[in-house]
Amino acid sequence: MVSNRVIITFVLPVVFSVIFGSLVLNDILQKPDRELNMWPMSSSDGGSSHGSLIEITGLSKQYSISQPVEIQVIVDDDAFNCGDLYITIYSSGKSSVITQGGFFEQCSENDRLILPVGDEFSKVVSSPGSYEIVAEIISKELKNISTKETFTVK
Repeated sequence: MVSNRVIITFVLPVVFSVIFGSLVLNDILQKPDRELNMWPMSSSDGGSSHGSLIEITGLSKQYSISQPVEIQVIVDDDAFNCGDLYITIYSSGKSSVITQGGFFEQCSENDRLILPVGDEFSKVVSSPGSYEIVAEIISKELKNISTKETFTVK
């Protein structure tokens, strides 16, 4: 049998926390220009976010099985002069990751940032098919911009 002391000590604080948290969240979401973004690190539109300019350069539309995919990313946005770059190749139409590259602390003092700085993204995709490449930059302030393009391997 559960005693009243256990209910007061363990269950009641959890119930009050959930109720109080729900009331606060409801109040915040009622204010104009507020929305609940559960996954702030991803961009739902697949293109650039925050009105920034990011593009993938050097990507061909078609590669052979033994040919490496080599790209660079150009960022033309003052808010993203320093951050982490992630380049991921997905199987097109599926969410399975084929390969990924991470380039940390990518910084430049130029207005037009060409990434990766002092490194290169070069990966071989060994299976024929259609693929999607996504480039995403996350700044130190945890703002992100991303873009994606498609290519095929024959």
